[in-house]
Amino acid sequence: MVLVHGGGGRAFDKWAEHWAKRGYVALAMDLAGNGPDGRLADGGPDQSDAVKFRNFDAADADEMWTYHAVAAVMRGHSLLRSLPGVDSDRVGMTGISWGGYLTCIVAGIDGRFKVAVPVYGCGFLGENSYWADKSLAAMNPEARELWLQLFDPGQYVNGVEYPILFVNGTTDFAYPLDSYQKTYRLVPDEWRNISVAVNRPHGHIWTFPEVDAFVDSVLIEEPPLVRIGAPRVEAGRLSASVDLVTGFKELSLCYTTDSGAWQQRKWQTVPALIEDGQITAKLPAARPLVAFLAIMDEAGRHTSSEHVELVQ
Repeated sequence: MVLVHGGGGRAFDKWAEHWAKRGYVALAMDLAGNGPDGRLADGGPDQSDAVKFRNFDAADADEMWTYHAVAAVMRGHSLLRSLPGVDSDRVGMTGISWGGYLTCIVAGIDGRFKVAVPVYGCGFLGENSYWADKSLAAMNPEARELWLQLFDPGQYVNGVEYPILFVNGTTDFAYPLDSYQKTYRLVPDEWRNISVAVNRPHGHIWTFPEVDAFVDSVLIEEPPLVRIGAPRVEAGRLSASVDLVTGFKELSLCYTTDSGAWQQRKWQTVPALIEDGQITAKLPAARPLVAFLAIMDEAGRHTSSEHVELVQ
């Protein structure tokens, strides 16, 4: 079984259908989206930024969008667990974009799930994100501080106690890699898995093969994705341990020598090698440098290490 949620509209009905066709019982949240004329389309409650980031105080916190969205996910989980034919010991959760944001929060507070995959979403939104200098900046200081205390995923992901895969791209417009790394580092290493890909697009895309494979590996015991350990810089090379439980199609060092906004940095890839159970590659001499190691397996599924930053 898998619970899916995200940005709303009929795209998520199709996402639930995708899981159902693969043999899962699937439940998708009914969230409103924008129709082609820009007006609110059919669906559930409004999830515009004006609603999600409105000014509020502690007495009003239980009327905020995120409060009710998190509650809806957890109630949906309880509903699914009660259905005949659903194995309550094999329930997973995934969400795209703002659904990834919700997945990060719920994963840290609902320990009944067995696996979670937030696509794009992360915490530390007040430090660097699409909303940092827009919707969050428009709030009054007291409301903004309270929002970040109550509704930022960075407050919750350290509670994750089951496998979780973080899926993102290097130039994501909403969830940049600095905030992304701060978020996934809060998850204990035994549960944390990363799939950051160069120029992976942002959208209501439910066909990333890594998501299906990771959920399958936990819920129905299919072979796991290749996992890359913590990267190390030694003698001008970047290296990390790797468990090649499946074959690989491509080994890469992904890097950028640009600085400034993460969304505008240009990334390059060069081949890496496997040596004695380690994936390794020579680092470019240019500084500043941001780099990570990546593996594409024979099925085209992409996993990565976390990134390192070198300034000199």
